[in-house]
Amino acid sequence: MARIAGIDLPKKKRSEIGLTYLYGIGRTSARDILQKAGISYDKKIGDLNDEEVAKIRSIITADYKVEGALRSETQMNIKRLMDIGCYRGIRHRRGLPVRGQRTRTNARTRKGRRKTVAGKKKVAAKT
Repeated sequence: MARIAGIDLPKKKRSEIGLTYLYGIGRTSARDILQKAGISYDKKIGDLNDEEVAKIRSIITADYKVEGALRSETQMNIKRLMDIGCYRGIRHRRGLPVRGQRTRTNARTRKGRRKTVAGKKKVAAKT
């Protein structure tokens, strides 16, 4: 079982895919790491020996920010935007889309479930 940065990597996956289970490492970063370590992309995580896992671990700790450190940095960046009161920070604070998407329709992921607002009552016409 390969354990890197506090995450158990799946044994049966190819090493290129298995490394993407770490937050902050995608396919391109995984390929770069394996190339630096001199490991084939197709080798399964379960087939890696301790020496190869140690190589991967040392490359990741030296060159990449992953898991908790990356998450906390992202949260600090968002908090900074909210504290200075810029447009993006205000959008984060209100829970609205940050990158210019429309909100008249869609944007349900950011806004949450619909909150029904009662419509106007029709006034009965006098005859």
